[in-house]
Amino acid sequence: MPLDLHEATSRRRAGMVDRLAAEGVLTDSLLRDALLRLPREVLLPHAYVRVSGPGADPIDWRLLDGSHPDDRLEWLDLIHGDESILLQRDGEPLNALPRGPVTGGHMTSMSTYTPATIEALQAMELDSGQRYLELGPGPGVSLALAAAITGPGLATGVERDGHMAAFAQQNLDRLGIGAEVIEGDALDGHEARAPYDRIHSGIGVPCVPVPWVEQLAPGGRLLTTLVTRTPSWPGQLLVTRTAAGTVEAVLRGRPRGYRPLLGYRWLKALDHRARIKAAPGTARSTRLTPPPDEAYGYWLAAAYLAPGLVRDFQAETMTIVAPENDSWAVAGPGDGTVRVHGPRDVWAELENLHARWEQAGRPEQYRVDLRDSAGAQHVTSGVGPKALAWTLPPLAAVPRQAS
Repeated sequence: MPLDLHEATSRRRAGMVDRLAAEGVLTDSLLRDALLRLPREVLLPHAYVRVSGPGADPIDWRLLDGSHPDDRLEWLDLIHGDESILLQRDGEPLNALPRGPVTGGHMTSMSTYTPATIEALQAMELDSGQRYLELGPGPGVSLALAAAITGPGLATGVERDGHMAAFAQQNLDRLGIGAEVIEGDALDGHEARAPYDRIHSGIGVPCVPVPWVEQLAPGGRLLTTLVTRTPSWPGQLLVTRTAAGTVEAVLRGRPRGYRPLLGYRWLKALDHRARIKAAPGTARSTRLTPPPDEAYGYWLAAAYLAPGLVRDFQAETMTIVAPENDSWAVAGPGDGTVRVHGPRDVWAELENLHARWEQAGRPEQYRVDLRDSAGAQHVTSGVGPKALAWTLPPLAAVPRQAS
């Protein structure tokens, strides 16, 4: 690597770390040191940039090749920024991607939004000597950071896509940090090296796969995103196993989460956007002021107790859509009214749920019971008749497409 490029990457890496620390995102000193040591350009040697606007089909992309002088500065800025890095279309091989414009396909692998990676790894409370399992590591950015902290030979990733597994392993080997990527189904974990002190899932799941819990060591921590059919209100689940072997799990709403497992079909508000703008619906009064985005405990409950809804975050005022019922609600702005359309009164459901959420004490976190002998995973905000409660859908019920 030429000296000027080495200096450019070093400056950007230090700037990224300083920015994350100044914003209060990065607080762990071990993780800070790992971020400064690891050249992420080795793990992310290329990046797709989307050229098409929302809703375009087919999508137009442009591939940045970090080794090409005309792409280099844009690529360096991108991989040291806070955006997800798009790496693979439709499970394609990654060893000879053509630079420049390309049309069609959908992203099947990407690196995670950097602040989310930092938040997750800090929640894991990583330390030297821990056995670490990464489920769905993609290009291996978080796996490499974990390996830099835990030590060589202790960090393992399980990646379903064979092309991505080989790509990540090749780049990790160049770093020489002793991390290994196994090709396999992340839902099975990796029993051969169990138990693990830390398990981190880079894919969202509707419930916790049983092997993950079984492979968690006493004193261990497991972190994953729980997904529903709406991408709007994800949950973060932290599972701990006490030294005595008891399993405890806490679910919290978060502003962001990991993408769901391959083939999971999310609901979309985009297809209704033009119709809603043209005819937002019939106005009526409402007793519910639109809850703030930061009311994560409420919106997480809505994902389960008012299922089938998705929010259009690009709309001027709060817009919630039930795509499969051809129904929606457009709130505000701040005048005590809401406009509703369709056979399903979306806003009435949210009003009723908000009243229940307040009666339950406005919970911001929920306990998840993973001990059901039949395999069901039950969620509750507490005890008593006013508690909010639901059951997580089993993996067998996940709508998946052939891969």
